[in-house]
Amino acid sequence: MKQDDRNALRNLQYLSLLEATTLVVLVCVAVPLKHLAGYPVAVSIMGPIHGIAFTLYVWAVVSTASSGLWSRGEVARLVLSAVVPFAGLASVGWIARRRHAR
Repeated sequence: MKQDDRNALRNLQYLSLLEATTLVVLVCVAVPLKHLAGYPVAVSIMGPIHGIAFTLYVWAVVSTASSGLWSRGEVARLVLSAVVPFAGLASVGWIARRRHAR
């Protein structure tokens, strides 16, 4: 595997962790604060942060997929895991295993 591919997978792994973490914080902390505690500013802060993290993550998935590092099914799995809370954390491990196997 080329160094560029290793770097792309490393970046994807970090972005997966960032995206998954921001989604969990948004869904498990910010949304309950908004609805149960009447504190809507939590969503106003975490929503855009997660949006940026999600956009960067999808860009990284598309970038690595265009390099031939993932099949279509794997790309679908990576994108779907980004919209299910806690599923993105499983992708971090999956990406790490792929990164070290190559």
